[in-house]
Formats: sequence, C-alpha cells, structure tokens
Amino acid sequence: MDTNTITDSKFFRGGNATFTVYNAEKKHYTYKIRQPSEGKPYFVSLLSGPNNESDYVYMGIYRPVVGDIILTQKSRYSVDSLPYKVVNWAIKQIHNNKPIPEGYGIHHEGKCCRCGRTLTTPSSVELGIGPECAKKLWE
Repeated sequence: MDTNTITDSKFFRGGNATFTVYNAEKKHYTYKIRQPSEGKPYFVSLLSGPNNESDYVYMGIYRPVVGDIILTQKSRYSVDSLPYKVVNWAIKQIHNNKPIPEGYGIHHEGKCCRCGRTLTTPSSVELGIGPECAKKLWE
C-alpha cells in the first residue's frame, strides 16, 4: 500500500485535510475539507484551477458522523455532477472501511490534516497527521 493512502476517516476530521481521488485511468480530483474552528461545519472544496493553493471552489458540507457530503444552497455542483459523486464515494469507502478497488486511490498530500505541516516520519505519513496534532485531535 502507498504510504499516502488514506485508511482512516479521522483524516477527514482533521480540519485541514487535502486529498486526491483518482481512478484506473489516472483521472483525478483534488479536494479540501476545512473546519475554520472547533464546533463549526466542515467545508468541502474542489480544486478547479492551476493554483493548487487557492483555486478551490466550494462544494458542500462534510458530515463526519454519517460519512458523506451534503450540498447547500451555495453549492456550485449538483448531486449528478461527477466531482460530487467522486468525493462522496471516496469518503464513504473510507468511512465504511471498504477496500479501494484495484487501480483507484484516495491519497493525502503528505501534509498534516490538522496543521498543514509536511509529514516526515513514516508513521505520520501513513496516518496523514503528525504526532502532536494526533494527541490533540484523537486522544
């Protein structure tokens, strides 16, 4: 398994998670799930331009208990849009501990899903979160 493969839905609840979902043809979408502060909703955005730091478009709200994305009035996507279907599929696969089919992948970018710092130790890269952030978030 690739060390950047997301295997735990806790990653999506980090508050600063960026991940890419790709298929067997290597077509891909990159998403961000952000929680501006504790108690606020998790906002989902899709990378839609060449600047992978700022070219994100709002999609909807991540519901961590259910493990899905809901669209809101401000969403630019519909339930029939491919980017929406892809992110919902990916989150449900991880949330429900289902295997990822051969040729598909759901990978984080090698940065902590909470603080955004580059991960350097193998265990942190595998989890998608650094040890200090993991203590604060998951313990």
